Amino acid sequence: MMSSTRKVPRFQAVGSPCWRILGCLCLLLLAFQVPGRAAPREDTLRIHGGINELYVDPSRYAVLEDPSGRLTLPDVLSPRWSGRFQSGDVTSGGKQAGNIENTESAYWLRISVRTDDSDEHHWYLEMFDSHINDLTFYGANAAGQYSAVRTGADFPFTTRPYSYKNFLFSLRLQSGQTHTYYLRLKSSSKTSFLGRLRNEAMLSSHFQSEYGMLGGFYGVLLIMVVYNLFIFLFIGEQTYLRYVAYVLSCSLLFLSEDGLGFEYIWPRLPWLNQIVNAGAPILLLLTFGYYARHFLDAPQRLPRFDPWVRLVLLLSAGLLLLDTVFIQSGFSFWLYLLPYGMLYYAAVKVYRQGFRPARIFLLAQAGVAVSLLFLITRKLGVDFFNNPFTVYSMNVAFVFEVAVLSYALGDKIKSIKDATIRAQEKLVKQLHKKHLAQDRLMEQLHQNQELKDQLNSDLEAQVARRTEELRRQSETIVAQNRELLQANGLLALQSVAIEKLNTDLQRDLQQAQAARVLSKEVDFGEFSQIYPDKDACLSYLADLKWANGYRCRKCGHEKYCDAREAHARRCTKCRYVESATAYTMLQKCKFSIVKALYAVFLIYTHKGNYSSQELSRVLELRQGTCWSFSQKVTEAMRRRRHAADYDENEGWTHVLLDATATAEDAPALAETERS
Repeated sequence: MMSSTRKVPRFQAVGSPCWRILGCLCLLLLAFQVPGRAAPREDTLRIHGGINELYVDPSRYAVLEDPSGRLTLPDVLSPRWSGRFQSGDVTSGGKQAGNIENTESAYWLRISVRTDDSDEHHWYLEMFDSHINDLTFYGANAAGQYSAVRTGADFPFTTRPYSYKNFLFSLRLQSGQTHTYYLRLKSSSKTSFLGRLRNEAMLSSHFQSEYGMLGGFYGVLLIMVVYNLFIFLFIGEQTYLRYVAYVLSCSLLFLSEDGLGFEYIWPRLPWLNQIVNAGAPILLLLTFGYYARHFLDAPQRLPRFDPWVRLVLLLSAGLLLLDTVFIQSGFSFWLYLLPYGMLYYAAVKVYRQGFRPARIFLLAQAGVAVSLLFLITRKLGVDFFNNPFTVYSMNVAFVFEVAVLSYALGDKIKSIKDATIRAQEKLVKQLHKKHLAQDRLMEQLHQNQELKDQLNSDLEAQVARRTEELRRQSETIVAQNRELLQANGLLALQSVAIEKLNTDLQRDLQQAQAARVLSKEVDFGEFSQIYPDKDACLSYLADLKWANGYRCRKCGHEKYCDAREAHARRCTKCRYVESATAYTMLQKCKFSIVKALYAVFLIYTHKGNYSSQELSRVLELRQGTCWSFSQKVTEAMRRRRHAADYDENEGWTHVLLDATATAEDAPALAETERS
């Protein structure tokens, strides 16, 4: 065993001044030699009277990396490997040597401890990280023989020498002597060598305070779970159930992080301990994201941003699982920054929209962010305020967050309740007004009934008088009938003349109607009185187009609402808008729709034999435009005559519904009009 009390040879003084000068020169050369030729020696931990605990600073231990993982204690004690130890505060590539950077290697720690003559306490070495997979502690007895204690997260909890959540080893110290201890560590995740020396008095006090604080912490979490679970069972609000899932995942994470779960719940299942250690952070991320999104009403308040948040949460969880199972980079905690940052940003946006419970959410997450800063620095091996407060700041922050989020959840439910009460009060006022209107209506009906009864009495009296008058008049009519029989002969002759006259009038009327239909008497001025403007034409065309009911051309839905364009209809299911001219003869017509209707009327009534020159003169349009439009109308008439439901007596308006030559002919008409 190498001892830190190694004797250094001294130069013996001689009488010659030359030897003295030569000795001084040698000392100077030794003082200024290159420091890389010899490995730096770690400092010895010295325990004096009145000291109850001592932090194992990186400069107080030495580290040796074993890439092969096959070195044994005799190998490490040999001069070949003993000189390769380097101090924990020596940096390499910007990182401290006292960190597990390569998860494939095994690391050896060498710690030297010396006590004075007055110290009579028993001392213990505590390693803070309880997730080291394989840890072997080597301590020497009075005869200098080493005994090994092997334990770790890959072994059952019973392999630990003391039932404590962290690794605790007894140091056999003798007053006035320096003892050297070795630890072999193998971990599947990157960590740092953080430890502390404590005597039995300080350790007992620490046990009481630490377990008392952790008991209170888990007690608060249990109370929150039971309380919110009962609230969910009573009122059925899903937000409380999401909150319970989040608190349970927090509890599982802390049980795996501080080692209490391995100590009390699954001590004989190290494989389950590994699964919980790997899966608890991922579960916490998913439950917190699910709870936070619905607590902030992000799907309703941020409909565009919320799908991205959900996607980032799922991708981060997948990357975390991939890193935990396969990559094992040790820096997977950086994957939490983006989803948590997006949730924090969503809370800020929701708060700006006026959602007041979001301010409490932001306050709770601010405390968690500070505690995460301490956790990340500790994971990276940075000696940044490493004290009990920073070590357990995560517990304090989560207790604060759980309490504050419970208040925020209650505040949200209260705001919803207040809004419901206001809506109910408004509804009560409306019902009160409705009841008053019903009372007035009943009073009016009562008055109407009285008036009806009075009117019925008057009517009965009038009917009696009228019946008497009718009886007298009937007698008069009987006398007049006899006179009428005498006049029937004369009327028979007159009826023959009248029938002949009716026949002539009916023939003249048919000729007049035929003349009007054939446009012999209807000019554009009279036609424009029937269809005075574009709105009247669109209204007529819409009634004609949807005479048998509306049906969407995209999805077949039969419900519609008015669109922005006049007389257009919008499907209430797929939001497809169809104008009155769509799929008709007048779709994309480049001139007045009134003139277009009149042109169809003229061409149809003349059976397509209406010249484009005359049509141009009547409509005051270019002849090329009139010729193109008349060709389209003539073609539509031809297709109509070959239709299965064609009727020779049908009107000219059936041609308007021809939808074959519409969209493709509109550019040609427009080009002709421009030319």
